[in-house]
Amino acid sequence: MNQLLPQHVAFIVDGNRRWATLHKRSAITGHSKVANQTIDDLVFHCLKLGIPYVTFWAFSTENWKRGRRFCNSLFKLLEQVLQKNVDKYNQAGIRLNTIGDLSQLPPKLVTSIEKLKYDSRNNTKLVVTIALNYGGRDEIVRAIKKLVQDKSRPEIAKLTEADFNTYLDTIDLPDPDLIIRTGGAQRLSGYLLWQSQYAEFYFTDVLMPDFDTKEFDKALADFAKRQRRFGA
Repeated sequence: MNQLLPQHVAFIVDGNRRWATLHKRSAITGHSKVANQTIDDLVFHCLKLGIPYVTFWAFSTENWKRGRRFCNSLFKLLEQVLQKNVDKYNQAGIRLNTIGDLSQLPPKLVTSIEKLKYDSRNNTKLVVTIALNYGGRDEIVRAIKKLVQDKSRPEIAKLTEADFNTYLDTIDLPDPDLIIRTGGAQRLSGYLLWQSQYAEFYFTDVLMPDFDTKEFDKALADFAKRQRRFGA
């Protein structure tokens, strides 16, 4: 693909349950297809194209409202998929990263995630970030709490944007160049509120389980046409 590519693509994963309803399947089926196939295909497409950062919003701070049974099924699915793909991702040079408040997730899942993150820490070809129990406002509130508790922080009057950025979940990530939302809605829903200041947005009616590499290429081609001035 001979065109301008984003360095960091962030996905708002939407439409999984509607996909399951359309196909007359259980609610978790759409998530299963995304976790086992769609994300896998997109990750390796990023690797092929040389896009070094990709982030997927897998579970928001509001998703707890869907009920404990559904959440537990989703967490179990996530753990299974991560364990299944660990060797393949390591061999490909992929590093696993997370953003969000993991403290409220099942301890077994958190232990598994932290181990996978540690084991892949030296991989440099692609950073795959999973946003879990993540919300933009929640991230900013947690960052403020970290700032207040940090005795070595800069004086508040002298605090800069760069200083504040070090307290965010995304400290090791560049801001997203392109945010893609599947499923038809045209809003951020609180996703990467601080980091999305100069992101380009791409909204599509395609439900996430059907968002394949061809659809991804359409989004990348659209991004390549944008003129990014960053306020200049």
